Amino acid sequence: MSRNAGSTIITKLLAVIPLCSLCLCGESLGGAGRLAAQEEALVEQIAPLIAAEDARDFKPDLFGRSILASDSLVRGTAALSAGRIGDFRATPLLIKLLADPDSTVRVRAAFALGLLRDTAAIQPLIDQLTGLPALDAATAVEAIAALAKTGGPGSGAFFASVLSGKAVLTQSDPQPARAEIVLQSWRLGRNAPVTSLLPFMDDTSSGVRWRAVFALGRLHDPGAAQRMLRALRDPDDLTRSLAARALTRGYAEQAHLAPGTVGDLIARLASDDNPQVRINALTTLGSYRDSALAKQVVPQLHDALPNVQVAAAEAMGKLGGTEAVKELSHLAGQKGLFAVRRAALVGLGAADSAAFAGAVGPWKQSADWRQRAAAAEGTAARAPGANPWFLSDRDARVIATGLQAWSVKAPGPDPAILAASRRLLGHSDAGVRSVAADIVSRAGDVADLPALIATYGHTGRDSFPDAALSALNAILAIRKSGAAALGRVDREFLQTSSRPADFLIRRWAEENWPEAAARWGSPYPVATGRAMQDYRDLVRAYVVRADSLARPKVTIETEQRGPVEIELLGPDAP
Repeated sequence: MSRNAGSTIITKLLAVIPLCSLCLCGESLGGAGRLAAQEEALVEQIAPLIAAEDARDFKPDLFGRSILASDSLVRGTAALSAGRIGDFRATPLLIKLLADPDSTVRVRAAFALGLLRDTAAIQPLIDQLTGLPALDAATAVEAIAALAKTGGPGSGAFFASVLSGKAVLTQSDPQPARAEIVLQSWRLGRNAPVTSLLPFMDDTSSGVRWRAVFALGRLHDPGAAQRMLRALRDPDDLTRSLAARALTRGYAEQAHLAPGTVGDLIARLASDDNPQVRINALTTLGSYRDSALAKQVVPQLHDALPNVQVAAAEAMGKLGGTEAVKELSHLAGQKGLFAVRRAALVGLGAADSAAFAGAVGPWKQSADWRQRAAAAEGTAARAPGANPWFLSDRDARVIATGLQAWSVKAPGPDPAILAASRRLLGHSDAGVRSVAADIVSRAGDVADLPALIATYGHTGRDSFPDAALSALNAILAIRKSGAAALGRVDREFLQTSSRPADFLIRRWAEENWPEAAARWGSPYPVATGRAMQDYRDLVRAYVVRADSLARPKVTIETEQRGPVEIELLGPDAP
């Protein structure tokens, strides 16, 4: 090869390289352009769905188009949005999506049917679980949950037939779906297949046993009591913890078990190696109200884990007795973690009035409202008198805390708490007014009507609707007290009331007071105050791009470990 020939080849190579680079860059730019165009197309399809969901406004044409979209992200978003809106017109669309070629869409459709709880979906869900082509395992599990949330005799009968082997699930591995039936059966209440569930408490798989113990513990079925006692000795930590949580004194008595014997078994678990077992055992132990058990709780007041210490202090307060009073007095007066000291003080209030009076002084005088709120809770644990000190505290949170605790200890139309609550109906704080109105509602006294109407009238400036809803509940209680009261409520309140701006109040009326709902109109669609461009921006940030930098974060301040930051994976959450 001559020098000139070699130079010619090199020159040609050098000339080709930048051309190739330009070709690659041009192709890259073209790809980026296509991706941007695809992204914008997704944004334009998804933003109207998010807007409709936010407004709780089911639009049949929009959702009908969206479930046929070529992109699975659009179809999946449509499924979730339809479920969250809660309109039964979405049921046929969601049933179609159970056969979607994309498994993520199928799972979302099943979840959405669980949100709807439309009984019309029960048989189609059963058909999908038992027919062909078989559902994938993840969708089958979500379909089982949807049946449980929907409830009713049909779901209960199907669960019983699967557990007894009379109905066959067509998944290649039906175990996850069957385990979900065991777990979710508690949701069915009186329709739960209790008899079919019992054998699963003795299953060889710990994953099945704990599910059965959880479900039957929630159902409080007396027929499960003996097996529940055996579960206290289960080698699986979770199973023991759930059995310990279920065996309250009320359950023991309902099942005709000797409370003393069961209480002693629960007390032994207070020193279990597993912390969750210890916490659940201590929580349950308090329900036995037996001071003889307090001695076995003392070691847990000094447990290595603060949550166990708190549970032990709370149990001591309920168990009472000399041992409990001595230990709680010591804890409430010493330095240490606030949560533990607070539980000790509140427990002391329930256990011994004199000892509490001797310990509460520094708490009542503290500049920290949390300590005064704990003092208020402890004060309310016993009959606090006609005008307890916390009702005039400078911080509304202390007043609300004390009044709420008092309302738990003094159920029904107790004269002292009613009188106190009537004085607080005009309080400047919405939280205080809400608790006060809830208590006044117990009386159902027409004499309270003017004050409650005034309370409701003041709620327009509140940042949350609790006080308005509490006032309405109290007014409705008066209306139900008799024909004369009904007429007066309608004349003095309903006929003069204007349409509430807050859709939550109108939704309450739709669910509780038909006459008010007829006057105020439908709560939907909700006026969100957002434009479509706002939803486009939200979809770009959180749905299409799912940029981790754009995800919301929550910081939790802890006493021992400092700040803990949690990233919220909104688009990934159901």
